[in-house]
Amino acid sequence: MGTEGADRSLRGKLRRRLARLAVRHAATVAPQRPMVSFCFDDAPESAALAGAGILEDRGLSGTYFISMGLAGRTGPMGPNADAALIGRLLVAGHEIGCHTFSHINCGEAPPEVLADEVDQNLQALQRLGAPEPVTFAYPYGEVSARAKAAFGRRFGLSRALHHGLIGQGSDLNQAPAVGIEGPSGEAVARHWLERALAECGWLILYTHDVQPNPSPWGCTPEALARLADAALAGGAEVVTAAEGYRRVTAPLAS
Repeated sequence: MGTEGADRSLRGKLRRRLARLAVRHAATVAPQRPMVSFCFDDAPESAALAGAGILEDRGLSGTYFISMGLAGRTGPMGPNADAALIGRLLVAGHEIGCHTFSHINCGEAPPEVLADEVDQNLQALQRLGAPEPVTFAYPYGEVSARAKAAFGRRFGLSRALHHGLIGQGSDLNQAPAVGIEGPSGEAVARHWLERALAECGWLILYTHDVQPNPSPWGCTPEALARLADAALAGGAEVVTAAEGYRRVTAPLAS
């Protein structure tokens, strides 16, 4: 889920803000051309079907941050993808990134709980034949310095929910992202897409369900298709989050 479980208190806001100063892992290479990644959190069934289909029709791949404890269950965004559907995403070439197993708030959880949640999720993904994930997304965008330290040792990129572009020097342990969610989601995403194209940055977009009448945390198929088309028309390269991470941490071969 998106920000609906986030701690909106002053304490929560300060914790997320102060975490940006701690345990940083900087991108070392500036993008050579604008990049856009399309991500789907929690893997609602509609994202694994309609969302994947929109990308595949354009020869693109997305990133799915999956909490295996939610797989096959029905939640506020409709049914979630089950093991068979997640397997189909793998076969189709989409990236499977890591969430916590039971979608816990990482801003408050102690280190041993964070470790157990990730271990459970990785083991469940491994049973499906998924490769070791390179990327992680903080559920609800909730993060702390303690969580950044824990996940920074295990993942190349850990994605948060504050708006921004990724360029040389950006913190990959608390990477920015822009949601395609809510009534203004497409307009906000397009604004940031235009900035990525103009500034040669890497933009990570995320959503949840993809259906005609989406939840407050999802988008319509038409909105997703328009954004994908706009990214391609603008000359951006659409990459998975893992591929984007590799592009901003390793110099191009001579």
